[in-house]
Amino acid sequence: MAAGDTAGAQPAKTQLRVGRLVKAHGLKGAFKLELYTDDPDGRFVPGSTFTLQVPESSPWHGRELTVREFRWMNSHPVVFFEGVDDRTAAEELVKAILWIDQDTETAPAEDDAWYDHQLVGLDVVRDGVVIGRVVRVDHFPAQDLLIVRPSGEDREVLVPFVGAIVPEVDIAGGRVVVTPPTGLFEDLPSDDGDEPEPESAASADADDAATADAETDGDENTASRED
Repeated sequence: MAAGDTAGAQPAKTQLRVGRLVKAHGLKGAFKLELYTDDPDGRFVPGSTFTLQVPESSPWHGRELTVREFRWMNSHPVVFFEGVDDRTAAEELVKAILWIDQDTETAPAEDDAWYDHQLVGLDVVRDGVVIGRVVRVDHFPAQDLLIVRPSGEDREVLVPFVGAIVPEVDIAGGRVVVTPPTGLFEDLPSDDGDEPEPESAASADADDAATADAETDGDENTASRED
């Protein structure tokens, strides 16, 4: 590749979901939002533009929306867009998903935080050996979890995203280093004569909820590593 071509190359981009238009609100074209971003007040500033995901049959297919106003009403995010001036126009956009372009190398402003798409796909390394791959990031109030699929296995391991267990995140190197407690990735040996206890229904339900597939790989949420 010529030097001139390299100098003019544009950074690679990925698309991130930032919200979904849940329902029309009021008579002046407002929408209630379902948010997929950690910073709605910063993302939905007046003048911000979004790519629309709507059916091809929609009159809005291939168009963009520009924010006119964003506010919180009774703890619910509400947004107004330019060119959507009444409820009839708003009804045409209900269920539309809003997307933005993001440089793949751009990191969140917060220290020790990464976009989900930066973490998904990374090798998981313990004691210098690759033991699995990050397949998903789950977000919970207490902490974030890296969902890891061990090498050669179909099961998933929920790894708390904390510094004591995930001391190193190397995006450029394509890996995270883990120092898991005994039993996190492998079953602990049982005492001789002990019968395994049956899994309780509550435990099974909790595991199912924690490992349920969700469309988060393209969201603008960030995972923060706790100390």
